[in-house]
Amino acid sequence: MNVLTTMKFEINSNKIFSYNGSNKEEIHPFWLRERVSEKEHLDEGTQQRLFDPSSMSHSIDILEADINGDILKVKFNDGVISNFEIQKLSNELSLNVNEVINIEKTKWKSDFKDIKSFKFSDEFNDSKEMLNLLISFYKYGFVIIQNVPTDDNFLVNFGNMIGSVKRTNFGEFFNVKSKPDPNDLAYTALHLAPHTDNPYRNPFPPCIQILHCIENEVSGGFSTLVDGFTVTEDLKNLNKNYYDILSNTKVRFRFVDKDTILESWSELIHLDENRNFQNVRFSPRLDYVPKMSKDKLDTYYSARKYLSDLYNSDKYRIEFKLMPGDLMMMDNHRLLHGRTSYDPNEGKRFLQGCYLDFDSTEGKFLHLKRKFNL
Repeated sequence: MNVLTTMKFEINSNKIFSYNGSNKEEIHPFWLRERVSEKEHLDEGTQQRLFDPSSMSHSIDILEADINGDILKVKFNDGVISNFEIQKLSNELSLNVNEVINIEKTKWKSDFKDIKSFKFSDEFNDSKEMLNLLISFYKYGFVIIQNVPTDDNFLVNFGNMIGSVKRTNFGEFFNVKSKPDPNDLAYTALHLAPHTDNPYRNPFPPCIQILHCIENEVSGGFSTLVDGFTVTEDLKNLNKNYYDILSNTKVRFRFVDKDTILESWSELIHLDENRNFQNVRFSPRLDYVPKMSKDKLDTYYSARKYLSDLYNSDKYRIEFKLMPGDLMMMDNHRLLHGRTSYDPNEGKRFLQGCYLDFDSTEGKFLHLKRKFNL
């Protein structure tokens, strides 16, 4: 977990300045005023303001300010006096836009050995072990929990410990086993190449996928994972032209069965407004490239093939077997997952799956940090 450094603060002529390294910046008085936290201004239980800053005049000034130890005391020109904790102010000033969980991603490849597993217990829900699980999840993009009860549909109970299970056209959960007339290749015994799930959903695919092994009697059927974050960063260095066209060209993803048609447009590599990694979508059996000039299509197809070769390379893939009671939680926006083929005549292979959104794990993580005063 990243530890936020306490900033230095300076008061000069009733103006408050923060120092982040050599960068000195004045803190706007209104920015401070809307963060007052005394009980007459902030509801303790909900942490919601008891005033509406959007209806206030923003001509707020600081009349007096003083720093005493780790407390900044401020008197505003509307009569409000408030005490601010220096560390909390530092944390607030250090926040990055679009980042709720300040945990740095750890890149990994096929030589990754630090696969952290956790053991489920009845006290798991609100425990430090759950907090450690979430930290590991945000660092590596996946975690494995052992000894999870194999009672039918228990994965829904587990998902709801973290947040709310997301219902899709597959239902609240889905069964992963070979069956006749499947509406997805996951429900066969075939090899599944690295892919992300549900790229055809709008506005975004589910962020988190949970797979819970109920039965596994076959010699094949190994689970595979690839870190799309690592591959994307490597691609940027290996071939910038390919990286640029894949991160700037939207393709159409489409799912069809007898009851549903789902479509969405997205880049294979999706970046935020600062051109930083946000997510990947890769499911080449479901994508349709738009009409472009021949030269641009030639470049795009070459780039997609190059990316596919990276995703399918032994250099990036880890492989392991989920046994009954094992539950894997993975970041569907970051990781690609797959499966080796197996022979259904050898015995049963039965997994159950469901989806969560990121606000579930983020909310649980922030709650546990608060609970353990971290």
